[in-house]
Amino acid sequence: MAQPPVHAAAPAPRVVVPAGTTAGAAVREAGLPGKGPDAVVVVRDGEGRLRDLAWAPDVEVEVEAVAADTEEGRSVLRHSCAHVLAQAVQQLFPEAKLGIGPPIKDGFYYDFDVERPFTPEDLQALEKRMKQIIKGAQRFSRRVVDSVDAAKAELAAEPYKLELVDLKSGEDTVDTDEVMEVGGGELTIYDNLDPRTGERVWGDLCRGPHVPTTKHIPAFTLTRVAAAYWRGNEKNPQLQRIYGTAWESQEALDRHLELIAEAERRDHRKLGAELDMFSFPDEIGSGLAVFHPKGGIIRKAMEDYSRRRHEEEGYEFVYTPHITKAQLYEISGHLGWYADGMFPPMHLDAELNEDGTVRKPGQDYYLKPMNCPMHNLIFRARGRSYRELPLRLFEFGGVYRYEKSGVVHGLTRVRGFTQDDAHIYCTPDQLQDELAALLDFVLGLLRDYGLTEFTAELSTRPDKYVGKLEDWDKAEAALEEALRRAGLPYRIGHGEGTFYAPKIDVHCTDALGRSWQLSTLQVDFQLPDRFELEYTAPDGSRQRPYMIHRALFGSIERFFGILTEHYAGAFPAWLAPVQVVGIPIADEHAEHLLGVAKALRAKGIRVEVDTSDDRMQKKIRNHTTAKVPFLLLAGGKDVEAGAVSFRFRDGSQVNGVPVARAVEAIEGWIARRENASPSAKTLTIEA
Repeated sequence: MAQPPVHAAAPAPRVVVPAGTTAGAAVREAGLPGKGPDAVVVVRDGEGRLRDLAWAPDVEVEVEAVAADTEEGRSVLRHSCAHVLAQAVQQLFPEAKLGIGPPIKDGFYYDFDVERPFTPEDLQALEKRMKQIIKGAQRFSRRVVDSVDAAKAELAAEPYKLELVDLKSGEDTVDTDEVMEVGGGELTIYDNLDPRTGERVWGDLCRGPHVPTTKHIPAFTLTRVAAAYWRGNEKNPQLQRIYGTAWESQEALDRHLELIAEAERRDHRKLGAELDMFSFPDEIGSGLAVFHPKGGIIRKAMEDYSRRRHEEEGYEFVYTPHITKAQLYEISGHLGWYADGMFPPMHLDAELNEDGTVRKPGQDYYLKPMNCPMHNLIFRARGRSYRELPLRLFEFGGVYRYEKSGVVHGLTRVRGFTQDDAHIYCTPDQLQDELAALLDFVLGLLRDYGLTEFTAELSTRPDKYVGKLEDWDKAEAALEEALRRAGLPYRIGHGEGTFYAPKIDVHCTDALGRSWQLSTLQVDFQLPDRFELEYTAPDGSRQRPYMIHRALFGSIERFFGILTEHYAGAFPAWLAPVQVVGIPIADEHAEHLLGVAKALRAKGIRVEVDTSDDRMQKKIRNHTTAKVPFLLLAGGKDVEAGAVSFRFRDGSQVNGVPVARAVEAIEGWIARRENASPSAKTLTIEA
């Protein structure tokens, strides 16, 4: 699906706000837009905080204007729309109690405690009421509450808001979404004021900022309802969460809804069933996929090519079991760090006497959630010399993680999956070049599968960390240099690394412009110590290796799902489960195509001949719907000339191609691993 052109963002206009003057007045004086998609909705002060246009500083300050068509502007727009939704809900459902209502990626939500679940008809009624509120041009007015007691008195009818006030006063922790309600240095309430009388119509506990008036919300829609536990804890009450989206113009909203509709058409779960690639049988369990023959062919082609490329890069293949004693994950620390994400243990090996007393105590076994501890045992199995380093161990390793049922999603969030997992052991002096080569390899292999747009995040040392400061500095510098060498756009997540290591996360952009986090490169200081890994250095001393974790696809299953949606199920010919289908115009032409199929199979090409009773046009429709890249048609003239006619997914056709040239053209296209769909324009058939 074609995407709108992407332009480099222009620098945000800067405006001087005199002391005692509102930011909005200064923005208007500067002649910046107050209406339309690029209307200024808030400003950023000199300390990086977003401020309402009604904000008046005590001293003169230069601010940055934030327009509605920027990501931050949209976030403010959506947060304001969430408040309009909450007002509409309490007007139509007076008994509703308010939870939280933050902006999220491409939209917003608000949680409500109501007597019954919301229906589609309720959403329609709420949208209608929201449009009335927006048309009324109510003004958002920020008000600081003097004390916790005053806030509690004002919010006495809102139990969830009272809990948030307690959070603010330091009685508990505040998560990201809740910060939208109580963050900042003050307790604040935003009142919605009638533009004619100035009287308060409604209000909500909120940090802000907001757009100046409800009329600054030009386009929105409510999308769905879901159940959600208060503060994400299943021990808390279950609330009703209404999702919506808001944009700076109707055109922007329409584009977004079109992308959503296209994303639904491309949903890998839907395509997986339609194209008979994989399924999730209830008898097996949530988040555990089975791959059907066609899905198995695609997966094997993905893995085979990855194996070949790893071999070319000097990786050595290993295999490890799916289950292990608890002791292994006690050594690695995962039982302390990660137990909640692991399947419960199986207690085995116990032996009892005849009287039922224990003769031999049993022990716990776990399904493995990651491969690295087992790879460390392989490294440690014998003495290692510096001459063996870097040692690159690679495995398609099956792992199991006990994801909550609410977050399991098709192939992209599963409970059992296969990591394309590598662990590289190197000397400190080898770290820089190894990371640079590794990142280059990662990007090159992802490009081979048809992904071309990448960004990265470098997560650095947090406040609480383990290991030596000089090791952290060396690893972070090496990771950043690898990014620079690769020419990869990146952001630095200061303090966002895990407590034991910094890392790079590589993100790719798919055909719909969505970003997916894929590969991870992480320098680990903990596991070599925990497993007492050593190599013999040139001077004969025993040294700790540096260890690099690298998952390239993340998991085969997840990458399969991403590629399915990226290609809308129309996989490149080199990955397609059926690469060629022969379609005879009449039964007497089938023999000719069977001969063509034999020649193609001799080249390792996956080919079928449709000899069913269906009419030719129905066969073409069936195999086009099945997204077969090459259809070869043959009628009387083709048989007589020893030729075939090509029919492509886009409906284009090339007629009368000699069989030998047709086979050569198909073989070359597949061998080159072309990722575009073949067509009459793109397939070159040599004369």
